[in-house]
Amino acid sequence: MLNHSITVKAAVAAIILSVLWGGNTPAIKIALGGVPPLALAGIRFIMGALTVLAWVLWSRIPLQPNRKERQLLFFLLILFVLQIYTLHVGTGFTLSAHAGVFVLTAPLFVTLLAHFFLPGDRLNSYKIAGLFLSFAGILVIFGEGFLTSAMDYLIGDAIVILSGFLLGARQVFTKTLTQSIHPARLLFWQATLSVPIFFVLSFIFEDLNSIYLDTRIVLSILYQGVVVAGLCFIFWTLLLHRYNASRLSVFGFVSPIAGVIISHFLLGEPMTNALIIGVLLVAAGIGVVNFRGLSSSAN
Repeated sequence: MLNHSITVKAAVAAIILSVLWGGNTPAIKIALGGVPPLALAGIRFIMGALTVLAWVLWSRIPLQPNRKERQLLFFLLILFVLQIYTLHVGTGFTLSAHAGVFVLTAPLFVTLLAHFFLPGDRLNSYKIAGLFLSFAGILVIFGEGFLTSAMDYLIGDAIVILSGFLLGARQVFTKTLTQSIHPARLLFWQATLSVPIFFVLSFIFEDLNSIYLDTRIVLSILYQGVVVAGLCFIFWTLLLHRYNASRLSVFGFVSPIAGVIISHFLLGEPMTNALIIGVLLVAAGIGVVNFRGLSSSAN
């Protein structure tokens, strides 16, 4: 299993991707103003699949999975659909800034799960301290909801934390799969197979007559589809294939900070003291989780 030290170029790429990911929940929040969650996921991953397909055709990568790969893709697909659905639904019930913080706790779950499922990626004192810091940040943000009687956000917050856990599990599983399945093939089938599932579920459970589109909503969907579901997924999967999963996840600390700032400017969401403290604790926790890994990588 490839676990190379993180280079400067890889670090810069990871930071850029993390900033772009920070804009995902504000984009989802905007799009949910006109498109139901499941339909939005279907539209988003049509664009993502087409973006990945362009990469596949350019690189002349074979797409046909073998029998064993099909079985593994089935389990990845279940994780993928559940994670995206909980992200979209949860974001609809909370603030974009909250969703951005909670879904991006995924690196913490990567750290926990990697200890059990990825050889050579074990828990240590730094990781445990970082997990406690980030957990404290989550409690601060949750606590604000109780103290200010903003109870409406708590259900959405909890759903998005579940999405963060599923995202962490999916990244660990992806790290394992990319050792035997080409990342392009993995991403293409993950996105492509999820589209009919999202649309069928949307047809059954959602009111499609309520769909409304304007320039702002269309641009937010394009951002989610082409930039996040396409380009970000491609480059992050390539990084996961080559570098240590938990060390790479340290750069995720940028995402919740970027998400809060973007949500404030695009959606006018408040930047309360509790939210800022919670974000900084979560970010610090993600950083401490991987402090030793980054130090040893630099030597």
